[in-house]
Amino acid sequence: MLLSIIIPVYNEELTIGNIIDRTKNALQQIGLKYEIIVVDDHSHDKSLDVARKHGARLFSLKEHLGKGYVLRAGFAKAKGDIIVTIDSDGSHRPEELQEVLTPVLEDRADLVIGSRYLNHKPVATRKLNEFGVKIFNYLIDLFTGVAVTDSQSGYRSMRREVLKKQKLYAREYEIESEMLIKTVKAGFRVAEVPISFEQRTYGRSGIDPIWDGSKILYSIMLAHFRG
Repeated sequence: MLLSIIIPVYNEELTIGNIIDRTKNALQQIGLKYEIIVVDDHSHDKSLDVARKHGARLFSLKEHLGKGYVLRAGFAKAKGDIIVTIDSDGSHRPEELQEVLTPVLEDRADLVIGSRYLNHKPVATRKLNEFGVKIFNYLIDLFTGVAVTDSQSGYRSMRREVLKKQKLYAREYEIESEMLIKTVKAGFRVAEVPISFEQRTYGRSGIDPIWDGSKILYSIMLAHFRG
């Protein structure tokens, strides 16, 4: 069995090397064959150089297109039987990779979402962001009958078959919602596990709650009605 770890990156030169190294350590403890794929969204800092020095497979977009494009490019390049996505800004802990993988490895789920809101520790996010996630969760439950607590989490593991069954169109952060709805509609099993969440130490988030929130809302409707 081969694991493919996809790390999307955009201007994260201060964190990407640390994330790659910690991911390698976590994977070595799990004991399965793996590949780490870094897909760069045309960063204008040294993210690509740092990732190269830390030994990841590298792919770089020719222009800045957004997280959806980056993940779709990574999925196309991944060779693994199980595919994992993890953010590059340090908000996700690679040390929790085993927890995110276990339900898939034990054949209890086909897509596993690492949820910030199942952890006992309070999540330090903007109120507007938290409110938006609750709305998206509600709509996904309404449309699919599957209740989740963190539909927007980018820390996930999934069987390769999940991606084979769906055509993704999302360009930016709405890819998580689109993927979730299409996974459920295709009859795959979805589960959540608690994860830690650490606010990014460097830089600033590229998410605009209003603009990106509206696109996520639109993608949920589109994925449900168009498929």
